[in-house]
Amino acid sequence: MPSASFEPEALIVGAGPAGLTAAAYLGRFRRRTLVVDAGDPRACWIPISHNMPGFPAGVAGTDILQRMRDQALEYGAEIVPGRVETLTRDGDGFTAQIGGRSIRARIALLATGVIDHHPDLPGVERAIQRSLVRICPICDGYEATDKAVAIIGHDDKGAREAAFMRTYSERVTLIHVGPASALTRHDELDRLGVELILAPIEAVSIEQDRVTALTWGGRARGFDLVYSALGTSPNAELAQAMGARLADDGRLEVDLHQGTSVPGLYAAGDVVRGLNQIAVATAEAAVAATDMHNRLRRIDGLTVSD
Repeated sequence: MPSASFEPEALIVGAGPAGLTAAAYLGRFRRRTLVVDAGDPRACWIPISHNMPGFPAGVAGTDILQRMRDQALEYGAEIVPGRVETLTRDGDGFTAQIGGRSIRARIALLATGVIDHHPDLPGVERAIQRSLVRICPICDGYEATDKAVAIIGHDDKGAREAAFMRTYSERVTLIHVGPASALTRHDELDRLGVELILAPIEAVSIEQDRVTALTWGGRARGFDLVYSALGTSPNAELAQAMGARLADDGRLEVDLHQGTSVPGLYAAGDVVRGLNQIAVATAEAAVAATDMHNRLRRIDGLTVSD
């Protein structure tokens, strides 16, 4: 919990790239900022990213987070472990319940991200850490160039991801593990040269740098990389409880300044409808933090008329 003497103006829920970027910006705007860190943001799963601007040799997700954390702390943010159980409107601000304690802030940002639906495979977490099972073809599809790639899907999202991976390789296989009726793009997959396997995955073994998936009838197939296209669930419950407007996919709708439909409540990163990328999350956070600061300035009468 924050120190007894610390009274935050801004509350940030989430300590991933979006939340930490916003904290650094708000700190530089001289705003007292509290970040609540529920642990293990999605970025910590990245073994090494080669599309993070400014790191041509690549950088690990944990290193990205530590650098951002250090920067937020440098400018006075308080980062505390915990989980925000509820967030409610309280007059012209917000009250959060964190570990049985109430914390009030004038303004709030949700950077709560999404939860990935990992395939039900033994050792999948270790495989993700070793980059053998991946969750973001936009992030690291380039590394699949000319390799044997499998996509695990349960609906047409798998077909779309398999089509996207044809950018990089001619050896793309879609393993469809959902109901047959959930996949409607058979002709398009055939036109693109994507092999289609309609069968549940019975088991997976990881040997050195390859994944062997045992699928139909015990037949074994080896792949250099496996991508999960099973989707995500947004962590939007806090905003939803306040009546915030959601997109069709359950993520938060925001305006051009990252404001939700709840006045004074902002959102940035993967919980917002759009592209799930660190560069995008940090840009959204910068926009949100700047508008949060300016909103408080307007409330305090510290602006001049346009």
